[in-house]
Amino acid sequence: MPGNRPRVVITGMGAISPLGIGVDAFWEACLAGRSGIERLQAFDPSGLACQIAGEVRNFTPTDHMARKDARRMARFSQFAVAGAAQAFEDANLDLGTEDRTRIGVVLGNGIGGLPNIQAGVLHMQERGAMRLDPLLIPRVLPNMAASNVSMQFGLLGYNSTIVTACAAGTQAIGEAAELIRRGTADVVVSGGTEAAMVEVMAGSFAVMRALSSRNDAPQRASRPFDADRDGFVPAEGAGILVLESEAHARARDARIRAEVAGFGASADAYHLVAPDESGDGPVRAVIAALHDAGTGPGEVDYVNAHGTSTPLNDVSETKALKTALGKDAYRVAISATKSMIGHGFGAGGALESIAAVRSIETGRIHPTVNLETPDPACDLDYVPGTAREAKVDVVLKNSFGFGGQNACLVLRRYEEEQRR
Repeated sequence: MPGNRPRVVITGMGAISPLGIGVDAFWEACLAGRSGIERLQAFDPSGLACQIAGEVRNFTPTDHMARKDARRMARFSQFAVAGAAQAFEDANLDLGTEDRTRIGVVLGNGIGGLPNIQAGVLHMQERGAMRLDPLLIPRVLPNMAASNVSMQFGLLGYNSTIVTACAAGTQAIGEAAELIRRGTADVVVSGGTEAAMVEVMAGSFAVMRALSSRNDAPQRASRPFDADRDGFVPAEGAGILVLESEAHARARDARIRAEVAGFGASADAYHLVAPDESGDGPVRAVIAALHDAGTGPGEVDYVNAHGTSTPLNDVSETKALKTALGKDAYRVAISATKSMIGHGFGAGGALESIAAVRSIETGRIHPTVNLETPDPACDLDYVPGTAREAKVDVVLKNSFGFGGQNACLVLRRYEEEQRR
């Protein structure tokens, strides 16, 4: 763990979520334990095993960008651009005075423009391949969210996309922090975005038996760590953060919301979709993140869990926390944002990181809702039912993706005099 590398801080945040547009709306709903999961509206889900989702309501692209630009973007890119605009405003970053070659973009995405791909295939079958929209490919590639953010704001630095399924948003933040640490950028726009509400997505996950079928009670369907959980609920959204080197943020007298203190990543090398039941991969990611932060298990105040509401993940994550944190696993507060917003794939970890930062700032931990029947195999403190007041200085954020790709962050309260 190098002792002289630049510290990385968070100065701005933006949220497009099933709980509302903007960080305040998102966070207030989290604290209230309000669910954003309803019956699917993007298409008629009749006949599907899972007919519910965490969809973003009342999102008007032209509130955030020009109509011409919005038409050229898939929905996941529109979310990213809108979230970035919020994050820049929150950071009070004047791009007109910045060296834009030193501002990068690293975003996570899992699925890309899948709704546009499905629509394109259907259009091709009806009218032929030569009648396809020439902008189909530039809309749907997973990297286009990061590209559109850079084009909308004129950001000329390092630009990349992390495509590690459900770990993508968290891993993107970690990789963005590494860019700043090695001196490649002063500022990086990071986080994750996803918008894949389409039949092929819902059908594919349903036939895999990964989704909840609790269609009669949408807001009670996502129930991480509960004995009656039956799968995750798909969701969409975006969480975007502005990361800066400490020196850059202090030079412009920025408000510093928190510090990205540690990052760890690992692979299970085990199964296409199922987690290793031993939790070995997540254990190594957690330990790596703590080591990177120079933090011990006893300093962790809160874990924002991956917490998908699937039978396998929640047990595996619980085992991993017990191994990585030891006896402190029974002390630390843990909660699952997905209980309220569903599983946002590439966006999930980024929105959850925003919730973690707000816990540091407000001294409040949002609940895990729908945790009504304790699972004997999930016997830690998951903050069931209602929000809790607590002093939160250090947060561990977990994200584990299909293919066994794991990413963890340590987010810490910023203290100017702290040196590593």
